[in-house]
Amino acid sequence: MNGDEQLLRGRVYGQDHDVPNPGPVPHRTYATLIGGPLDGLLLDITGWRPEEIDGGVALSTELSRWPGGRALYDPRPDESRTPGPGVSCRFYYSGDTP
Repeated sequence: MNGDEQLLRGRVYGQDHDVPNPGPVPHRTYATLIGGPLDGLLLDITGWRPEEIDGGVALSTELSRWPGGRALYDPRPDESRTPGPGVSCRFYYSGDTP
């Protein structure tokens, strides 16, 4: 694991690394990002409808194949989801896009 990857682990996507508490907070719902440049980050999906979760995400990152591009993450349709706050599902890396 390189330094960038260590910096990201356990942090919520979109939170700056120098924020006093860049980790998850109570009463929010998260997806864990698995694989790719954002491996180990949590994505806040609080308030997302099931069809929004099913659609996956394209997340901006300087760590993708194309700096300033997007890393693509999708849930697996056969995995269960836990309703309510905390980590409810996982999104898996499926590639990069400029």
